[in-house]
Amino acid sequence: MREYPKKIKKLIREFAAEAHERELHRELAGLDRRFAEWRNGQLGSGALSDEIHKYENGPSRELFKRYNGELPDMMVAYAIAAGILKREEIPAELLEAIASPLEYFDRLKERGELKIPKE
Repeated sequence: MREYPKKIKKLIREFAAEAHERELHRELAGLDRRFAEWRNGQLGSGALSDEIHKYENGPSRELFKRYNGELPDMMVAYAIAAGILKREEIPAELLEAIASPLEYFDRLKERGELKIPKE
């Protein structure tokens, strides 16, 4: 991560944590639907166990690596460009501080090359 003033670093950590929470919530909601199918008898225990295993080795692991890496400023910029975080909820000073990475992800989005999570 680039060097940022202490206040900006704190904002980056806060918004990276919020983006992680939102993405994790989305993924867990999908897993919860599979649990509901299991409780309703529409899904067997073995199939549910497979779904849990896929979640742990897939989305859970990917999100952990994404938001606990060495580039939280890039992840915040990605989350804004992908719509996980709304620009209007981000303080102007943070948007200014991460303008370069945000511009990079915005360009990817314009070209249709940004991976945007499904709802």
